[in-house]
Amino acid sequence: MDIDKIPRWILSLEQEDVTFLKNFTLKSGSLKEIAKLYGVSYPTVRLRLDKLIQKIELGDQQEEEPFQTFIKGLAVDSKIDLETAKMIIEKYKQEKEKEL
Repeated sequence: MDIDKIPRWILSLEQEDVTFLKNFTLKSGSLKEIAKLYGVSYPTVRLRLDKLIQKIELGDQQEEEPFQTFIKGLAVDSKIDLETAKMIIEKYKQEKEKEL
């Protein structure tokens, strides 16, 4: 595959996310097997997969401004809480509207 044809959502993932996806695929999507591989509980793997799904969805949104995607990514990675992310994005939208 040509580098310029790699989907945007793949490029938005961190190395550990790509490794998780690889392992998930090699284990035929078995969350139980992934839990064994990583030495964690099933709910922990489920949470990790849910966060990965959110990251992929964010990376796939091309119409959204990069700043908003960045803030949502911080929330998905639990670096900021969801309410704070919403407040930042709302404030950003208000400021953008003032510019128009």
